[in-house]
Amino acid sequence: MPSNQSPLGARPARFRRERVLIVGCGDVGLRVARQAGANVRVLALTSSRERVPSLRAAGLVPLVGNLDQPATLARLAGIATRVVHLAPPPGGEPPATWWRDPRTGALLRALRLRTPPASLVYASTTGVYGDCAGERVAETRPIAPATPRAQRRADAEAAVRHFGRAAHVRTSILRIPGIYAADREGGTPRERLLRGTPVLRAEDDVYTNHVHADDLARAVVLALWRGKPQRVFNASDDSELKMGDYFDLAADLYGLPRPARVARDVARDQLPLVLLSFMGESRRLDNTRLKRELRLRLGYPTVHQGLRAGVGDNSPSSPAPP
Repeated sequence: MPSNQSPLGARPARFRRERVLIVGCGDVGLRVARQAGANVRVLALTSSRERVPSLRAAGLVPLVGNLDQPATLARLAGIATRVVHLAPPPGGEPPATWWRDPRTGALLRALRLRTPPASLVYASTTGVYGDCAGERVAETRPIAPATPRAQRRADAEAAVRHFGRAAHVRTSILRIPGIYAADREGGTPRERLLRGTPVLRAEDDVYTNHVHADDLARAVVLALWRGKPQRVFNASDDSELKMGDYFDLAADLYGLPRPARVARDVARDQLPLVLLSFMGESRRLDNTRLKRELRLRLGYPTVHQGLRAGVGDNSPSSPAPP
C-alpha cells in the first residue's frame, strides 16, 4: 500500500487533515488562522491577487475568488472540512433587493456542489436584534433588524440555517458587537477621542457591547468544533457599559480628556448618520450560551481589561486549541 493512502485506501493521507476555509480573511480571519492549531490546514479566499503573497507568508493557502462573481467559487466545492464565513454583505443593492445578501447565497451554493463541510461558522451582527431599549438580550429573542446592514445580516443568517438543515451541516451563527484590539486598525477608541467627538448625556445614553478580537477568534474556532447544529451565539464579553462610560473609561486609560456630553437632539446636528445609528440602539447581551456550550474562557472579560492590556501590552497567553 502506498504510504500516502489511508488504511481503507479511500483518500490520500494529506486529505484526512482538517482543512479550514476562511472566507473574508481580514484581521479577525488571520487571528482565527493563528488559533486553529498546528494540525489544521488553513485556506483563505481572497478576491485580491495582491494579497496572495502575504497570506502565504502567514502560513495560509490562498485561493483567488470573488463572492460577487459566483463562477469563481466553484473550486471551493469539497475543498474544506470546515468553513468560516467572515465576509460582509454588499454595501449597496437595487431598491427591490436592498435586504438581500447575494454573497452568502453564492458561497453556500458553491459549497453544495460536492461534499459539504462538517461545520460552518457565520459572523453576523448584534444589530439584527434592533433597539431593545436597554433590555438584556439572549439568543432566543426575536430579531428586529432596523438598518439595511442588519437586514442583510438577517437574510444571511436565514440562508445559513437553511443550508445547515438541508445539507446536514452544523452551522453556528455568531452575533458580534463592537470588535476592538490595540493591534487592530481602528480597533481602539483613541482616534475618536482625539477628534473630540461628543457622546450622549447620561439620560440619553445607550448600552453598548464589545468583544476583543482575540476572544472573537477563539469563539470562532470553538464553534467550528463544538457548536451544536444551527445554533446562535452572542459573541460578547461580560461588560455592561453605556457608550459614554466606555469612552470615559478609554479616555482615563489613555490620559486624554473625556468627551463632551450632549443631548440627543444636539447629536443629530453634529454626528454622521452611521454613528447616530449606533446611538439609536441599546441592548445588554447575554453571553451565557457562549461560555456554557462552547466553553469559551474569555481572555479579556471586560473592556477595561482589554483596553488596559493594550496600553500596557499585556496580552494573555493563547489557550490550547479545542
